Amino acid sequence: MKILFGQGIPPPLRFSFPLHQVITAYELGWEKLTNGELISEAEENNFDMLVTTDQNLRYQQNLDSRKVAILVLLTTSWPRIQKALP
Repeated sequence: MKILFGQGIPPPLRFSFPLHQVITAYELGWEKLTNGELISEAEENNFDMLVTTDQNLRYQQNLDSRKVAILVLLTTSWPRIQKALP
């Protein structure tokens, strides 16, 4: 699976996906893209999932026709996320 981390995702989280390819928006030079642009780029570049912290994304974007899965984290706090990991 090819996973894109949006802005604000704690970098250590990538090690929780050892069997998957994880790339950050920053690494691709996409850190300044708007949400709609980022989703479009993710789809055009064959990403399977976008991980974001934007809890309003579903209200700001029409996601009905999107092909990429979107995972919204409720926090950017690495210690809180770490506690929730298996």
